[in-house]
Amino acid sequence: MRLTTFSDYSLRVLMYLGVHDEGLCTIGAVAKAYGVSENHLVKVVHHLAQRGYVETTRGKGGGMRLARLPQEINVGDVVRSTEDNLALAECFDPTPSTCRIESACLLKGVLASAVDAFFATLDRYTLADLLVSRPKLAKLLLPVATRSDRAPLPTDPSRH
Repeated sequence: MRLTTFSDYSLRVLMYLGVHDEGLCTIGAVAKAYGVSENHLVKVVHHLAQRGYVETTRGKGGGMRLARLPQEINVGDVVRSTEDNLALAECFDPTPSTCRIESACLLKGVLASAVDAFFATLDRYTLADLLVSRPKLAKLLLPVATRSDRAPLPTDPSRH
């Protein structure tokens, strides 16, 4: 099983925002830090904003930031919201299968258990857990971002 690029980028955006929580960040800064397409990140950020993980501000001086505290963002929930199809085999699809052995095969149950175990593991982690190495992450991401990539935020004590 492999996560889609969309899920990967979603988690990376959240981690970037978790590391850079001192102001608004731009899609350009995130794209530059990871060396990925800005166009693809626009779709990712839009999805994350629709799901309430990210707040966005349009216009000059605009950008994005986390809409929730990192400990309130569950990794399993993020992945579930970003993966369109978790069907590991043809027999998982609702459409009729052409598999000749489906009626006698036990693989579907084994694969379903594996997916359940995968999400049970992801459900034990939050974005805060992924940010434990925040100083190291910041060193890896910060050199690419410049001060002009971030706009300062007004201090809001309720966020922290």
